Amino acid sequence: MATPNYGFEKRQKELAKKRKKEDKLKAKSDRKSGLLAEDGSEIESEEGDVVTAAPGAAESPTPAS
Repeated sequence: MATPNYGFEKRQKELAKKRKKEDKLKAKSDRKSGLLAEDGSEIESEEGDVVTAAPGAAESPTPAS
């Protein structure tokens, strides 16, 4: 049986943590600059293009009865 590579697992965990922190900082700066609405939905830029999209925010499926 192979031995676990704890160094690799630790590095992957650190990279995920760093990526998450960077994403949070980017989202915070986007909110500050006015690219996103307070609820996280998308806002169109002056040209009419969608700047960013929150997953599931663009469409809300309605159940057909």
